[in-house]
Amino acid sequence: MSIEKILLPVEELHSEKDEMFSLFKTHFEGVNRQQFEEDLSGKDWVILLKENLVLKGFTTINFYDAKFHNKPVRIVYSGDTITDPSMWSSPALAQAWVASVKAIHQKRKEKLYWLLISSGFRTYRFLSIFWKTFYPCYAQNTPPEIAEFMHNLAQEKFGEYYDVSTGIVRFSQPQILKPHLQEIPDERLKNSHIAFFLRKNPSHNEGDELVCLAEVSETHLTQAGLRIWRSSDSIHIPFSINKKNSDDTTNKK
Repeated sequence: MSIEKILLPVEELHSEKDEMFSLFKTHFEGVNRQQFEEDLSGKDWVILLKENLVLKGFTTINFYDAKFHNKPVRIVYSGDTITDPSMWSSPALAQAWVASVKAIHQKRKEKLYWLLISSGFRTYRFLSIFWKTFYPCYAQNTPPEIAEFMHNLAQEKFGEYYDVSTGIVRFSQPQILKPHLQEIPDERLKNSHIAFFLRKNPSHNEGDELVCLAEVSETHLTQAGLRIWRSSDSIHIPFSINKKNSDDTTNKK
């Protein structure tokens, strides 16, 4: 299976939006185009996965500045992430995400943290496969300073929808996975990470999202993560990243 990986600025999307929404609505109940467009407008970049010109998956991301221990850091936040079931056993999404993040962040000196919210065990399991240090995690308590950092990021980004006591985001119009995608195979329930996710986010099937955080650096990756990080896998970037970053900086001043 040959997968084409493409990184595009959100403003460069055209017919791709229709393809993305078509794939999106096959995964979630009660979605509407306006809500999808609003979420997309808050992102900087889209990673597309295509097989024979057919969209098989995508994820949206945006980067922004924050402070941790009074030092400047960068946050990469993941928005809508969808892959066709035929892609679930493929490393293509991980390869594309890593290649994109490295390309975008490569000239920055700040530490980079990945902020994501998860209503599905597959998204959370992505962390456990490629990161050995991430939060929250069954194998270790979240250090107080990390917990405070996560709470601050979540409160800033999600406001009233974030519950600091549970670490859960509950939107007024949650994205609820279709029933057949909520099913967790019995053998998966034996996985400690998945069992932990279900305890932390018991209403995930109603669209509740668990706030998660990981530092994006080699020292925090598993062997599987390191293989992808150090691989020569590339992503097609049909534009200048430096110009895009410069334009974003100018627009945010």
